[in-house]
Amino acid sequence: MSEVELPEPDRVPGAPHPRETAQLFGQHAAEAAFLEALAAGRLHHGWLLTGPRGVGKATLAWRIARYLLANPSGDEIGAGAGLFGAPEPPGTLDVRADHPVARHMHAGAEPGLFVLRRGPNDKGDRLSADIRVDEVRKLKNFLHLSAADGGRRVVIVDAADDLNTAAANALLKLLEEPPAGAVLLLVSHQPSGLLPTIRSRCRELRLTVLAPADLARALAQAGIEGAEEPAMAALSAGAPGEAIRIAELDGLALYRDIVALFSGLPQVDRPRALALADSAAARGAEGRLDLMLTLFDLFLARLARAGLARAGLAGAGVAGGPVPEAAPGEAVLMARLSPDARAARTWAALHQTLGARARHGRAVNLDPAALSFDMILRIEEAARTIGP
Repeated sequence: MSEVELPEPDRVPGAPHPRETAQLFGQHAAEAAFLEALAAGRLHHGWLLTGPRGVGKATLAWRIARYLLANPSGDEIGAGAGLFGAPEPPGTLDVRADHPVARHMHAGAEPGLFVLRRGPNDKGDRLSADIRVDEVRKLKNFLHLSAADGGRRVVIVDAADDLNTAAANALLKLLEEPPAGAVLLLVSHQPSGLLPTIRSRCRELRLTVLAPADLARALAQAGIEGAEEPAMAALSAGAPGEAIRIAELDGLALYRDIVALFSGLPQVDRPRALALADSAAARGAEGRLDLMLTLFDLFLARLARAGLARAGLAGAGVAGGPVPEAAPGEAVLMARLSPDARAARTWAALHQTLGARARHGRAVNLDPAALSFDMILRIEEAARTIGP
C-alpha cells in the first residue's frame, strides 16, 4: 500500500507556507523586542509567540529561526556599537533569499531546524488531531544527534495548543533542561490552555491584530482578491491568516448561510440545520468543519459584543464600537437576539462553553455532522432564554 501524502498541518489552505512568506506586516514591536534581547545577550532558550490565530505568529517564528541559523556565532551583534560600546540591535530579521540557510529552509532541508507539529494518525491516512509524544521523541533524537555538530539549533512548535498531555510533559522536560545552543519557538493561539510550567519557562512575544493598511498589504502579498470587502475585514478581525482561510474555503458564503439559519431563532429550520451540519461531514471536508466551528464561535462572540455595545458597555472586556455587519440581515438579527447586557452575558457564556466543546470534539474525533448539529441546537436553546 502506497503512503498517503498528507497536507502540512501548519499551512493555511491557499496561502504560502510561513517559511515562504517574504514579509511580516504589522508586527514590528514583537520583532524589535526579540532583536533587542538578542543584542543584549539575553537570548532565552524558550520563546512563546502568542496572539490571535492568523496574525503572523508562525511567520515570525520562521523569520527568527532563519535569522538565528544564518548567524550562528552572534555575527548579527556586530552591526554597530551604541553609546559606550554597547551593541545596537540589528534593525530587521531579514535574511537574503540566496543565503544557504534561506534556501535550505525553503526546501525543507535545513539540518539545524526541527518543526514539531501534528503527524499522521495510527493508520497513516490522515493527520492526527493533536501532537503526540512520538513526535516529541523525534525532537529529542534531533537534539541529541545534532549536538555533536555544535552551533545553534532551532525548534518551531506549531502549534503548542495541539500538544496532548504526554507530549506537553515531554516538551516541558526539554524546557526545564534545555540543550546547549537550542532555541525553542512555541506558537500559541490560546496560551492560557498551556501548562503553567511551560509558560513560565518561556519569554512571551505578543503579536496583535493588524491595522487595515497592514492587513491589506499582507493579503496582497498572499495574492488574495476581494480583501477590501467590509465583510472580509469584519470576519477576519485583522488576522490575515483567517482572511486567507475564509477566502479559500468560501467562508463569506458559509457565514451568510449561518446567519440565514439563525434568522429564525428562537427556532431553527431543522432540515436546513441538518444540511448545513452534513456539509462539514464529507470526506476531505476537514477544512470546512474547522471553518464552520470557527464561524459559530465568531457568531456568538459578535452577539455578545453587540449586546454590550447596545448597553453602552463595549469597553468591558471586548473591543468597543458597534459591530459591523458581515452578512445581510446580521445587524437586525443581533439587535433582536442581543438587545441588552443580560443577553450579552448569555451569549458570552455560551461562547466559552461551545468553544471548549468544539475543541474536545475535534480532539476525540467526534462525528463532524453531530458536533455541528449539537452546536446549532445549543444556540437555539440559548435563544429561547432570551425571549422576544
